[in-house]
Amino acid sequence: MADKAAGTTAGTGTRTPGATCLVTGASGYIGGRLVPDLLDAGYRVRCLARTPRKLRDHPWAGRVEVVQGDVLDAASVARAMDGVDVAYYLVHALGTGRDFERTDREAARVFGEQARRAGVRRLVYLGGLTPQGVPEPDLSPHLRSRAEVGRILLDSGVPTAVLRAAVIIGSGSASFEMLRYLTERLPVMVTPRWVHTRLQPIAVRDVLRLLVGCSRLPPDVSRAFDIGGPEVLTYLEMMRRYAAAAGLPRRLVLPVPVLTPALSSHWVGLVTPVPAAIARPLTESLRHEVVCRERDIERYLPSPPGHPLGFDQAVALALQRVREARVTTRWSSASWPGAPSDPLPTDPHWAGGSLYTDVREREAEVTPEALWQVIEGIGGENGWYSFPLAWAVRGWLDRLVGGVGLRRGRRHARRLRIGDSLDFWRVEEIEYGRLLRLRAEMRLPGVAWLEMRVDGNADGPVRYRQRALFHPRGLLGHLYWWSVSPFHAVVFAGMARNVVRAAARDRPGHPVPRRAGRGRRPHRIHKRRADGGP
Repeated sequence: MADKAAGTTAGTGTRTPGATCLVTGASGYIGGRLVPDLLDAGYRVRCLARTPRKLRDHPWAGRVEVVQGDVLDAASVARAMDGVDVAYYLVHALGTGRDFERTDREAARVFGEQARRAGVRRLVYLGGLTPQGVPEPDLSPHLRSRAEVGRILLDSGVPTAVLRAAVIIGSGSASFEMLRYLTERLPVMVTPRWVHTRLQPIAVRDVLRLLVGCSRLPPDVSRAFDIGGPEVLTYLEMMRRYAAAAGLPRRLVLPVPVLTPALSSHWVGLVTPVPAAIARPLTESLRHEVVCRERDIERYLPSPPGHPLGFDQAVALALQRVREARVTTRWSSASWPGAPSDPLPTDPHWAGGSLYTDVREREAEVTPEALWQVIEGIGGENGWYSFPLAWAVRGWLDRLVGGVGLRRGRRHARRLRIGDSLDFWRVEEIEYGRLLRLRAEMRLPGVAWLEMRVDGNADGPVRYRQRALFHPRGLLGHLYWWSVSPFHAVVFAGMARNVVRAAARDRPGHPVPRRAGRGRRPHRIHKRRADGGP
């Protein structure tokens, strides 16, 4: 059995051809980038996913095995671990409630136990860099939980590599998005004291390089490693150097000592796309200096020429990917903590309460392809094709109550896939050329969906069908629906009309047809029982 250690030949640190890696969190920011890197390195990859459909549209989906399960479910973890050489633990319960530390603790225990029973030869975990000399009870809950998970995996009896990173700089990372929007949107910044905290940022490319490399560690190596870039900077220096890299004028910074981490998180939530629930652990982690205390990882995984990347180069590469719309994963790739998870309203087993619907249909004198192009490009910079002020106000209201708001935008300017965040929606289903179904992740007294569908083909009439659905929870949910229903005539009717017009306008040499504005049926608003009855 020793010759399988960590997918290596015993004691040599060289990879055994065809070794199998298990990746948890493959729908998340790091996991979604690690999978193709492992495949390119010659590994077989298996993904453990609660909702396998979310991985369906990734470009690497056909090259991996997907096992449905949850890290809290020992049986499903055991199935996923069967025949695995290296298992990557890239999940955490941050933002799922006050008991997230207990959830993280239990999930790590299950993962470690099942890895030991399955004979897995190496565990790899990406955690957080903890400040030196700060007692663990004084750490933020986020860092404290990350440290505890690392200890549990190290104590599992399976050789484990724990990589501890501070700020990860890469296109789409929460830390990078927070830095980017704070710097770009505020030429004069009123900032909390943590802007003077010293940090050691690391490029996401170096994080991924080290994660893949950990699969080659000798079997006798089981420990934590600090990882970071070549520079130690304050957050203020990072903002100023980002401004220079982005070609922005020098920013004026006015520190305000009264901004607590809680207030800072709300301030970040208002200025950036990162909601307060995610911003808070990030800002709390910035209270203390987080600098690498050792560089021992270099003894086992020496950096190639040009690595680790410096801060300026990491920012330049991230900005290039943003400008070229090549952001493969984003911080919002993982499901929003606390987002509704009811079954689809079309699920035959869906049950309970009432389901309100708002249906709009319009004739579209365009090709199905032209109509679909507009549908798939909706949201983000393209907007929602109706009453922008109403959408903006709804987004601001959502931010004020701790929701994600409207500023998450899109991962890609033209293409969507299942699991993508789209402003305050998430792509729940997509049938390319035919159907886009979004699930609302805004704060609501119920669950909401928005469907856009193309009916017909190039040889016959084409219709645009749009359906909004709302499953209320309690009396407040019913009151909410009826209070916003009057606005639907403006928002949803305008949206249907303008989507069709945009599809016609975007065809070269084809002006908007006159009938496109008149060919709609009267819209229908229904309240029906969940079983489909009246």
